[in-house]
Amino acid sequence: MGRSRGGLSTKNHAATEALGLPVRLIGSPGHRNDIALAHDLVDGFQAEAALPIRDTMPIICDRIVKARAKIGIPPKRNRKVQRDYNAELYKERNPIERFFNKLKQFRRVATRYDKLLNNFMGFIKLAAIAIWLK
Repeated sequence: MGRSRGGLSTKNHAATEALGLPVRLIGSPGHRNDIALAHDLVDGFQAEAALPIRDTMPIICDRIVKARAKIGIPPKRNRKVQRDYNAELYKERNPIERFFNKLKQFRRVATRYDKLLNNFMGFIKLAAIAIWLK
């Protein structure tokens, strides 16, 4: 799971499969907290492992553990309860970042021509299809 900012007023959230190809894309207003849409991003997936982009979302990490999936990101050092994580899996966390970098290769995404979130997300989905087809 991850997010990338599209301009100053929106956030793009994505879930990818193991090779970094997008399987779910959600857009949200920039002022909205990431956790507000995190459940929508992960609901309905059954995976052997999950790599949230960071450990600032303990609710999502707990949900992943309850789904019996391996979690591949270490807990923050200041957490009172330290949970286990798969260190080898942690090394494989960059496909989501590579996906967002591929999205930014599309000029219309990088420069944020569309002012409305629906139009912008429409083009992001078209760009994601192009990434799938490459």
